[in-house]
Amino acid sequence: MGENHQYGEPVFRTQSVVDGVQGWIVDQIIDGTLKPGDKLPTELEICRSLGVGRNSVREAIKKLEAYGVIYIKRAEGTFIAQKYSQKMLDPLLYGLILQNDDWESFIDLRRAIDIGLMYVVILQEKSLEDMAGLHRALANLEELTADPNATVQDIQEADSKFHRCLAQMSHNSQLITVSDYINRMTIPTRLEATRFILEQGQRENYIRMHQQIARIVETSDETQIEEAINSHYVFWVKEKPGSQDDK
Repeated sequence: MGENHQYGEPVFRTQSVVDGVQGWIVDQIIDGTLKPGDKLPTELEICRSLGVGRNSVREAIKKLEAYGVIYIKRAEGTFIAQKYSQKMLDPLLYGLILQNDDWESFIDLRRAIDIGLMYVVILQEKSLEDMAGLHRALANLEELTADPNATVQDIQEADSKFHRCLAQMSHNSQLITVSDYINRMTIPTRLEATRFILEQGQRENYIRMHQQIARIVETSDETQIEEAINSHYVFWVKEKPGSQDDK
């Protein structure tokens, strides 16, 4: 089947036939049997090889096309994608949204991503433009946090811009996509945490935490990363969803 490829055997286990076919195609990409740009075997060849119906193969291909893993050229066939597309991450990230009620696990995930992102950023060669953007975002956050007339929403928006600037400094499109999704998912709870910070007179501490992160990026001091990120979570963890209603 195909062009001199030796394909692996399908493993269906307890999953549906469609998921089994989809998993089989992905396995061929993972083990290198199919490479980016390769043409996928025809529907009929996959049916004969796996012993499954044509509708199942079509549905599996349709799902992988929606995920950006493969693409179809009319009159030519179906091919493995050759580059990263944001929609490849969408199914995973939509799943995270639906499990957002598992607060403790989500905190661990967000913390792991933030720490990992910091390591990636400090290993990058930082341009003057990168650093100027980070300092502008920090200055804006400092100004709004110190302004007694600024709203919680104003400060939170500035905080989001600061963290997006950090993600962009990774120059890694996958990391930027994941960070954007998690930023959007955590806005409601971070608004609660920001409100708590203002009510408790912790503005200076809040600014200092962001200054520490910027300083780590500037000096590439990886020894301070985990301490800085963990201290950044203190107020957010306190103000988990529903905490205001429970008081």
